[in-house]
Amino acid sequence: MLGDVLLITEKHLIAAEGIIKEVLAKKTDKFIIGISGESGSGKSELAHAVAKGLRKHGITAKPLHIDNYYRILPLDRTKWRTENGIEKVVGYSEYDWDTIYRNINEFKQGMSSTGPCVDLVTEHVDQLTTDYKVVDMLIIDGLYAIKTEGVDLSVFIELTYHETKKAQVVRGKEPQNEYRSRVLEQEHKMVQALRPNADLLINMDYQLVKA
Repeated sequence: MLGDVLLITEKHLIAAEGIIKEVLAKKTDKFIIGISGESGSGKSELAHAVAKGLRKHGITAKPLHIDNYYRILPLDRTKWRTENGIEKVVGYSEYDWDTIYRNINEFKQGMSSTGPCVDLVTEHVDQLTTDYKVVDMLIIDGLYAIKTEGVDLSVFIELTYHETKKAQVVRGKEPQNEYRSRVLEQEHKMVQALRPNADLLINMDYQLVKA
């Protein structure tokens, strides 16, 4: 997302090194990593740290933030969720999975690919073009990233939104009203249901462990 705030700390770098070791041991052509976790848990920071770390090994990895792929535009989402029932609509079905899989397939084929990119300043959705011919790996991060079919290594961050309030404040994601609290609680339920899909866990101390 354009304008997103990344707060990369030592814990992200340490966890990233552990993930990179697993990746190097399992690496195949056009490898895909998935990183899931709740709001403020450090998904984007971890994806960035892994991608930067892989460059040291001669591997070009591209983060793909699936929070860019909401079907409902940012400026319309609050009204749409409220009118349709937060507990009914917040979840996997909010994403444009057809476009996600099209972009993933274009990565696998080494093609030029255009996908959505949310500008957090304007709250509009731009279109970003990537030449996947020069990209070796894809790092998919987002609430439901490890639900994506075809992921080769799944990472799940166990921190919940209850433990990440400080990060949400800094990044402007602190629940300040009933609407935001209900959204976070519903996302919590949906994200936690994905934990059994993980190969690796980032525990409450931000340490990497096998699932």
